Amino acid sequence: MIIYFCRRFGLVQAAEPLFVDCGSNSSIEINGRTWIGDTNPTRDFTLNSPGIVGVGEAKNNTSLYRAVRIFNTTANYNFSLVSGTYYVRLHFFPLSFSKFNPNESSFDVNVNSLKLVSHFNITEEISLKNFTSLVKECFLDVSSSQLVIGFVPISGSFAFVNAIEVVPVFNRLFVDPVSRVGGNGLRDDLNLGERGMETIYRLNVGVPELESSEDHDLWRQWKSDERFMFTLNAASTQSNTSSISYSSNESHVAPVLIYETARVMINNEVIEKKFNMSWKFSVDSSFDYLIRLHFCELYYEKPKQRMFKIYINKKTAAENFDVFVRAGGKNKAYHEDYLVDSDLQQSDTLWLQLGPDSSNGASSTDALLNGLEIFKLSKNGNFGQASNKIDIGDGGSAGNKARSKTLWLVISASILSFLILLSICVALVFCLCIHRKKDNVHGLIGNTMNAKAQKSPLCFAANGSNASSRTGRRFTISEIRVATENFDESLIIGNGGFGKVYKGEIEEGTPVAIKRANPESEQGIVEFETEIEMLSKLRHRHLVSMIGYCDEENEMILVYEYMANGTLRSHLYGSNLPPLTWKQRLEACIGAARGLHYLHTGADKGIIHRDVKTTNILLDENFIAKMSDFGLSKTGPGLDRTHVSTAVKGSFGYLDPEYFRRQQLTQKSDVYSFGVVLFEVVCARPVINPTLPKDEINIAEWAIRWQRRRSLVTIVDTQLQGNYSLESLKKFGEIAEKCLEDEAKNRPTMGEVLWHLEYALQLHETFIRNGYTESFAAIAHGLPLIKEGDEEVSLDLSSSSIEHSAETKADEHEH
Repeated sequence: MIIYFCRRFGLVQAAEPLFVDCGSNSSIEINGRTWIGDTNPTRDFTLNSPGIVGVGEAKNNTSLYRAVRIFNTTANYNFSLVSGTYYVRLHFFPLSFSKFNPNESSFDVNVNSLKLVSHFNITEEISLKNFTSLVKECFLDVSSSQLVIGFVPISGSFAFVNAIEVVPVFNRLFVDPVSRVGGNGLRDDLNLGERGMETIYRLNVGVPELESSEDHDLWRQWKSDERFMFTLNAASTQSNTSSISYSSNESHVAPVLIYETARVMINNEVIEKKFNMSWKFSVDSSFDYLIRLHFCELYYEKPKQRMFKIYINKKTAAENFDVFVRAGGKNKAYHEDYLVDSDLQQSDTLWLQLGPDSSNGASSTDALLNGLEIFKLSKNGNFGQASNKIDIGDGGSAGNKARSKTLWLVISASILSFLILLSICVALVFCLCIHRKKDNVHGLIGNTMNAKAQKSPLCFAANGSNASSRTGRRFTISEIRVATENFDESLIIGNGGFGKVYKGEIEEGTPVAIKRANPESEQGIVEFETEIEMLSKLRHRHLVSMIGYCDEENEMILVYEYMANGTLRSHLYGSNLPPLTWKQRLEACIGAARGLHYLHTGADKGIIHRDVKTTNILLDENFIAKMSDFGLSKTGPGLDRTHVSTAVKGSFGYLDPEYFRRQQLTQKSDVYSFGVVLFEVVCARPVINPTLPKDEINIAEWAIRWQRRRSLVTIVDTQLQGNYSLESLKKFGEIAEKCLEDEAKNRPTMGEVLWHLEYALQLHETFIRNGYTESFAAIAHGLPLIKEGDEEVSLDLSSSSIEHSAETKADEHEH
């Protein structure tokens, strides 16, 4: 009211938004805003240097970018303002005028004491972002009554600008302090009065972009988040356009349209990063960033119905995040701010991931996001990268001399560094030759592990780029020795081509599985690095999680979550463990199929496991199945390719014959191997058994013959004792048969396999619910076969009511 009174009687100038059409001598109306030409400055702003006016040929004569103001010397726009906070936006559209080619422009822009851009070339940035024009926006505090926007051309070049916006922000848009990511609950002050912010990304999540005319208060443009999502099909959109209100008096934070739509997770089995509800952004790692997330619960009407975690740059920013609780109800707009300091920015990529948090009994474990903004915080008054460039400035010969001197220093330093490096290399070669000579004289045999480690990228990854990209914990060898009681043989729970697997305990008695590489394993080094790489970016309920690794003292050790019930194979045959029920077998196959489906669809190119078998399907204490052992995994083919050409690797008996013949790996190769697993599960026998008659040695060939006769019931594991639905077994056999098609193109996808397995489980559960007794199933199991031509088929005892009930449930499940 006081501010209004002062403005009304002319005691202060009105803090109205100013829209300047640079290079124009008239005003134009665009989307409800009046843009004033800067050729005739007003009392609100002045221009201290006229520069050069350029007029382009625009199809629309009222286009904002039909004119441009060009400067070949330093020039300032001076705005008279009321003290406060402002958005300043500079519009750039690269049109060529006479001798001024925008490709050759290079300039700095200063906004009061802040350097917004340094050595700026608009065409480079536009081509990188695939835009036709560019808007640079900063948010700053204007403590005096003056805002000065300065354009400083680099010597021999020029600066230009098409339009300028100066928009006042009367409400407190950003409030100190904010949560610091990785700060264990610490909160930091933004100090915006001193540093200011540049808008890097502003996204409307889940729907197309929102034009500035639809953000009536501050005229912000909200781009679509589609191009930044790591996997677009990992999320679906949700909307509710009725009665959205703000959780507090924050209508200026974002327009209500942002909160009416959201992205939610499609696959709520996924519990981590990169492949689900993940956004990837390019940033400058030397700056701090403010991340603003916009939320509005559009579906649930009670607390604890949707709870999730927020990860920023592989750090947990928030746990147990319940939008309903934080916002104060359904349809309440709410936002949360997080500070990412430059110490956490180990690369020029910033990741945002939202994943479920099922630790507190939420009825739904998916995640939700409505909008997103990322702001760069200035450092030492600078948003640019001037410290990394030679600043020629506008100093003529003095600038050229400084540049020349710097250039000679750089050249001299480079030559000196090269000579030093060359000397070191010569010395190393000399020492190596002497060492080899000694080895030959004394007949010493080099340490096999050391020799192989030298060939592995692991040697360079301990503190290098590979290590920095890993998400797992890096254990010391002493911690591993304590966890395994110095690799006590009694703790061995597995032994494979890679090496031995020990059961161990880390802090507070947490059980883990510790896989130690066999130093004689040539392939193990490559598998070790592959497995770390894959598991560093994979998290899913049906994939075994990697906790960490150890690469000290030439050891190669992987630490996994402990799977209490071991391998699926151990519960089928070859041990004294109790047999799994038909339902448990179905659930184990479904779990493994979910894990493989995630691998195939979670990334842009997908991941092919390449070693699907029952020993790589592990069961936890609740018999939840998880895929393991990703040492042979391969990234799938690109969109323009149908396969990956690679040497044949895998396990005999599970290998896709088409892959074996052509050395062309596809996702359907995993499908074939999984089909072998399905028959192994139902028959409970090894996939290759040379002690059996010739036509029974290979389970894939043997079982498929019975399945094609529709007599799979004949070779079902006798330990099941008929306790299963024949309709369920029939569906199970049909999908296993399809998986084993000789040509990959005729096999189903893992998603289709998963659907049919879930349908088989529903048929079995319906069979049990409808009161079919164990004795009835046993009788059905023993019924004679009826001859039909040359084939034998089992008597069909299916009930139409069972089938109808199961199909109805399956349809409901699908929808």
